[in-house]
Amino acid sequence: QVQLVESGGGLVQPGGSLRLSCAASGSIFSINAMGWYRQAPGKERELVATITSGGSTVYAESVKGRFTISRDNAKNTVYLHMNSLKPEDTDLYYCNADLRTTLWGAHSPYWGQGTQVTVSS
Repeated sequence: QVQLVESGGGLVQPGGSLRLSCAASGSIFSINAMGWYRQAPGKERELVATITSGGSTVYAESVKGRFTISRDNAKNTVYLHMNSLKPEDTDLYYCNADLRTTLWGAHSPYWGQGTQVTVSS
C-alpha cells in the first residue's frame, strides 16, 4: 500500500505565505515526478507545479514567481512554498507522485486526499 499525506494548508490573508508538504510512504520502489495540483468545486483539477527526481520543475503560468516546488528524495517528500498568495489561489490542493512499487512494475500516479488553502481577509 502507498500513502500520500499532505499537510500545511489553512487560512491566510492576501499577500501571505504557506508551505505545503506531502510525504509518500509504503511499498515504494522509486518515485519519478512529484507535484501539486489544485481543484475548485465544479472545475477540473489543474497543474500547479511538478518536479522530477532530478530537480527539473514545471509551473503553471499563474503561479510562476510566487510558488516554489522542492523535494527531499531521501524522505520521499515534496514541498510547495507559496508566497504572495491571492484570493484566486483558494482551492483544494492535491499531492501527486508518479511511482512504482516494484523493480519490474510500471510507474503509476498516486494521489493524496487534498489539503484546503483559503486566501481571504
